[in-house]
Amino acid sequence: MSPQPQTIHIVGAGLAGSECTYQLALKEFQVKLYEMRPQQMTPAHKTGHSAELVCSNSFGSETDYSAPGQLKWEAQKLGSLILKCAKKAQVPAGMALGVDRELFAPEVHKALQDHPNIEFQNQVISDLESLPRPAVIATGPLTPKELSQSLQRHFDSEFLYFFDAIAPIVDTESINFDIAWKANRFEEGEGDYINCPLSKDQYYTFIEAVKGARKIEEKSFEEIPYFEGCMPIEAIIERGDETLRFGPFSPKGLPDPKTGRRPYAVLQLRQDNLQGTAYNLVGCQTKMAYGDQSKIFRRIPGLEQADFLKLGSIHRNLYVHSPKTLSPFLSSRRDPNLFFAGQITGVEGYFESTCMGLLVAKFLGQKLKGQSPSLPPRGSALGSLLNAITEEKDHFQPTNINFSLFPSVEGKEFRGRRGKESRRKYQLDLAQKSLLSWQESGTQ
Repeated sequence: MSPQPQTIHIVGAGLAGSECTYQLALKEFQVKLYEMRPQQMTPAHKTGHSAELVCSNSFGSETDYSAPGQLKWEAQKLGSLILKCAKKAQVPAGMALGVDRELFAPEVHKALQDHPNIEFQNQVISDLESLPRPAVIATGPLTPKELSQSLQRHFDSEFLYFFDAIAPIVDTESINFDIAWKANRFEEGEGDYINCPLSKDQYYTFIEAVKGARKIEEKSFEEIPYFEGCMPIEAIIERGDETLRFGPFSPKGLPDPKTGRRPYAVLQLRQDNLQGTAYNLVGCQTKMAYGDQSKIFRRIPGLEQADFLKLGSIHRNLYVHSPKTLSPFLSSRRDPNLFFAGQITGVEGYFESTCMGLLVAKFLGQKLKGQSPSLPPRGSALGSLLNAITEEKDHFQPTNINFSLFPSVEGKEFRGRRGKESRRKYQLDLAQKSLLSWQESGTQ
């Protein structure tokens, strides 16, 4: 009789926990997946579905010349469940991978429920000591207070915190298309984004209105930083009145078809569901009070009569100081059978979190099979992101995948190549070759 497969305990059915659970189940391990929702909800979640998206509905760029695109290419090679489900629920979003959040999460949930090696446990885990090993903590930035305290005791150090914000969503039929139009940046014809133009006066009237709005923010957390990739519109404006216009409200590549001229600023809206009946306001994550949000965003031309299906909000998030507390394989330095995956490790972004779950499944699976865990190549997107959150450093803050994380290619091997585009293409070529070599070695 063959020995009973070892059971792995995973806490948190978000993106990372769902990915990690599925990958380990495919390796024929028995997995218990603990999820407190819907028994106990968080400030941001609305359902009990696995992998529910609580902020944007975008997984970032899919382009083959970008760092996020390379990360998706590598995850696809490793058989990512989240990527497969995202493709099934995909909505038009230009060069980004946008999904219908109401289709995406149930698709992931069903895949987990249907797998015979996965057992759901609808309960709250509040103490690390009560959790059998091996275990994976994938509770994300909204980790419950009791478990956070248990983790603090385990590491004997303070956690790091940040604020995360959510953008409003509007009913498509309430958008005034006599003013707004559909287009992607630098492309002709109808595109995937809805664009609302602002004149100089309209832009500054909007800026002043945001400044004067009532804000909702817990006083005890005022010194907590924001994620750069999900920064509230108020925090962007605090850096200068023009900052928003050179960021998410940039008019570049978006001439108004009614005038043929480029507006002073442009608000873009991205499709939020498959039917195209809901769009979210890109770059408009906010901590404004609910009563002020609708009034202020209706100042934007095209949104005068907007019907807001969901208003923006802000909540506190949490992550661990991974360089000090975790090994290069994302296990606790104090307990090699306790792993961490997802945003709690200090990665920023949906897909970055997903990939940490994918990697932990690889590392833990290898360990339980008596193999030496194998790190992804340093030159790959996976290896670069992992290195960024585990390499010793004095100052640590969350990061998403970007070209600055990849190894430098200056030197002999880069001789004869010039310019940023050439350098990045060379970096991506090396990343793909190294990832494929890693796969072929049989140690992945």
